[in-house]
Amino acid sequence: MNDSNPILNRLSQAINQVIVGQSHLIHQLLIALLAGGHIILEGVPGTGKTLLVKVLAQSIKAEFRRIQLTPDVLPADITGTNIFDLNSRNFTLKKGPVFTEVLLADEINRTPPKTQAALLEAMEEMQVTLDGESLPLPDLFWVIATQNPLEFEGTYPLPEAQLDRFLFKLVVGYPDEAAEKQMLLNRQRGFAARRLDIARLQTVTTVEEILQARQAVQQIKVSEAIIDYILALVKTSRQHPDLALGASPRAAGAWFVTSQASAYLAGRDFVTPDDVKTVAPPLLRHRLILKPEAMLDGLQIEAVIASILNKVPVPR
Repeated sequence: MNDSNPILNRLSQAINQVIVGQSHLIHQLLIALLAGGHIILEGVPGTGKTLLVKVLAQSIKAEFRRIQLTPDVLPADITGTNIFDLNSRNFTLKKGPVFTEVLLADEINRTPPKTQAALLEAMEEMQVTLDGESLPLPDLFWVIATQNPLEFEGTYPLPEAQLDRFLFKLVVGYPDEAAEKQMLLNRQRGFAARRLDIARLQTVTTVEEILQARQAVQQIKVSEAIIDYILALVKTSRQHPDLALGASPRAAGAWFVTSQASAYLAGRDFVTPDDVKTVAPPLLRHRLILKPEAMLDGLQIEAVIASILNKVPVPR
């Protein structure tokens, strides 16, 4: 799908100049940005997850921070703490990396549940409470958490209730042969992922414009037929014979707003059934839980999502 909203079109083009061969992933990332929802970015090492987030943050001139989550990271390492100053005899607030606009939480499943919970509380409440004082986070505050799908030793998988707080789960695959060749050609011409300052990246929009776009997304028209369509899909997921857990009410609300964001990104002021279908895989793949017998049969969650979409008649 081609982005036809002028501002987001420029943003998409700017990211695609650096991140080669991931246009569909970038499109889904922009939908989540417009919908104001946090993301799980899953992919094997070396597929450009960190680079993608850094390029996006730089393209909208957003403050960017990165946390490398390990088993010894404490909640205070994320949220911050009050430190006693011996000279002034007063406590001074030292804010943690969570006080930023775009936060990359690298390998979220490698940190213990208590630390995960501290980050997820900030995501849900848009604020951090330190010693009884509630401190608001920036208006944009957007978390992108990465995880490696292959390594399970020494990890702490997120419970279903916490996974449900992420809007999308995006899967970063390998680029095709042409894209990977272009990556090598770019490297030959001097591009270095560690030196984005010499990559001539330009700011194509601002945080303020993104926040305005989020307001505009809320004005996108959703007909009653589309609402009934979303609700029918949610109900079908809850009754699916291969699923132990279907879509939650939070998922239904997320489906509504991401469909609006998809329509906005396409330059329309109304939602179509195609918008609803477009956002279904990233919206559901981390929320639906297969029954044990379905997993033993080798059933993939993507196939279940496709079957849910096929079972529900599309409104005219």
